[in-house]
Amino acid sequence: MDDSLPIRKIIHVDMDAFYASVEQMDNPRLRGKAVAVGGGTNRGVISAASYEARKFGVKSAMSGRIAEKLCPHLIFVAPRFDRYRDISQQIRSIFLDYTDLVEPLSLDEAYLDVTENKIGMPSATLIAKKIRQRIQEEVGLTASAGISINKFIAKIASDYNKPNGQKTVNPEDVLQFLEELDIRKFYGVGKVTAEKMYQKGIFTGKDLKAKSLGYLEDNFGKSGAHYYYIVRGIHNSAVKPNRTRKSLAAERTFSKNLSSEIFLLEKLEHISEEVSRRLNKSGISGKTITLKIKYSDFTQQTRSKTLPYYIQDKAIILETAKALLYQDHLKDSVRLLGISLSNLNTAQSDRNKEDDEKDAISVQLKFEF
Repeated sequence: MDDSLPIRKIIHVDMDAFYASVEQMDNPRLRGKAVAVGGGTNRGVISAASYEARKFGVKSAMSGRIAEKLCPHLIFVAPRFDRYRDISQQIRSIFLDYTDLVEPLSLDEAYLDVTENKIGMPSATLIAKKIRQRIQEEVGLTASAGISINKFIAKIASDYNKPNGQKTVNPEDVLQFLEELDIRKFYGVGKVTAEKMYQKGIFTGKDLKAKSLGYLEDNFGKSGAHYYYIVRGIHNSAVKPNRTRKSLAAERTFSKNLSSEIFLLEKLEHISEEVSRRLNKSGISGKTITLKIKYSDFTQQTRSKTLPYYIQDKAIILETAKALLYQDHLKDSVRLLGISLSNLNTAQSDRNKEDDEKDAISVQLKFEF
């Protein structure tokens, strides 16, 4: 590795069961109880689950019906996103007391680059501890944190001592940490890719590291290079305070499965209107329209079309979505429709991104972290 390049000190802060914890904080009767945010209706999907509910296997994106079977005493509460946004802003203001390099990933997690910070503290570990303490004292919630030399490792580390804990992966420990890591922990390795890696004898970071760049590219396409570099601790993507939006979407889950195209077209009109409203509110437009179809058996299809010009008009979005709907026969009744716009006019050149990913990271053994 190239010792001439500076090490970054990155913290990934992840709130503990954020939505559910907010509900328990605001309603003392829910404390210590198995709580699910969302999912209370017949077709509802859970947005978050308290740790008490997670012990029974309840998790986000699970249908409320399944969750209730796993945990019969589960308490469903309706989500209050305005409240979650307000608290998220309070937490973000705490982050900004330490650094301006804050990259929110969602309402409940963010990356912070504290290499050079506002309080002049050399230890990222101690900064993370201070931030978590302030969140608990000033907001009333707990957070977990991961600390390391890049965003990839920090994010993995934040999950190690949840809830209300933190883990630091020091520069000198990075390579061993990655070698011992289960392959499923690597960002970009989903269930399908993990199965494919298992079939090829890749179970840990050490197994992955033993494969050449050519082998990984041949077997995993463009993602192969990503796997090759991250297992070597090379992920030099900077913390970006103003993240560029990649897409904008809206979707609807129906109270009953729909098979009639007339009813589906009616739903598409409402969704197109919502997407157009959000585009206009954000002052952005896009070229690529994607229609998402989820069937009653929970299988999913996407159909896309890229236009030669940027749009945000409801009528064009709707007509394109209709054409995509008619593009092929529906294989079953439909439980969800969604429309997203990507290839936005906010996109910035990623020309240097690949080179950044390939820049080696310095591993200085004597370094206060």
